[in-house]
Amino acid sequence: MPTTSISTSTPPSQPTQPTPPDWSAQQYLKFAPERTLAIHDLLSRTLPYIPTQSPIIHDLGCGPGTSTSALLAAVPGAQLTGMDSSPDMLARARAVLPGVDFVAGDLATYAPAAETDVLFSNAVFHWLRRGERIGTLVRLFEGLKSGGVVALQVPDNYDEPSHRLMRETALNSPSPSPDPDTAPGTPAPAAADAPWLPYFATSGIGDLSNPSRPDLDPIESPREWYNALAPHAACVHIWRTTYQHVLADAGAIVEWVRGTGLQPYVHRIAEGDEAARRGFLAEYERRLRGAYPALADGRVMLGYPRLFVVAVRK
Repeated sequence: MPTTSISTSTPPSQPTQPTPPDWSAQQYLKFAPERTLAIHDLLSRTLPYIPTQSPIIHDLGCGPGTSTSALLAAVPGAQLTGMDSSPDMLARARAVLPGVDFVAGDLATYAPAAETDVLFSNAVFHWLRRGERIGTLVRLFEGLKSGGVVALQVPDNYDEPSHRLMRETALNSPSPSPDPDTAPGTPAPAAADAPWLPYFATSGIGDLSNPSRPDLDPIESPREWYNALAPHAACVHIWRTTYQHVLADAGAIVEWVRGTGLQPYVHRIAEGDEAARRGFLAEYERRLRGAYPALADGRVMLGYPRLFVVAVRK
């Protein structure tokens, strides 16, 4: 992608970065019905390959238990384990499903028992960097017994306006999608009016070789996923779906992504620097209004592509 620059001649020194807070189950669940659509689509393509009525299923990146609940409803005889790295998410999941075993874990190092029948993953592999994402999946897949199933979906939206504008706003880069209420060609706010800039001055946004940057890596092509799994698989199914979520306005898009991809950006700004946080979010929302024009009823449509993979072990 083209290199973007900060629109200030002498950037201030980079502030000390705070320790990122935990995920928020409450924020994530604000759009639970919309987020659940992909879970059920993935589940519908997985069920035909589950070999028994009482399978051992590990829900990788179980979050607040939404996907685990869907699995339990579809396969009531399953022996379920939910795994997540977030204490807040796990607390919510345990409250909702007290009879299910939920464990803290890191996807990159997690090792389910060899007798596991299904590894199910709703929107977690995209948090891994490209250097370890497919390698982690192959390691988990190779560990399954013959007939075992891996089923996953990941958001595939690196180039969508919702995510491109995160990067451009953080760097105060000119945007090709101005607010419709602003005259065409109006520049981004001056550096003095962008108090969030010091927090992103050395963040490496857009540099795919920088593992500490707040933006996530682009998702690999379907061909790459297939080629990695095919040598170990009896079958591999890959498809891509773009969901069209109708939301109230650009502010609702901000609230949606605050529960996911926007979190690393917000976390990078010191918790006590409310002016910087408010300014960043306000400018991001301004740019979103230009990228997502109002529908006939005043609402907006958020296109949200996701990549799905279902594979059965040889």
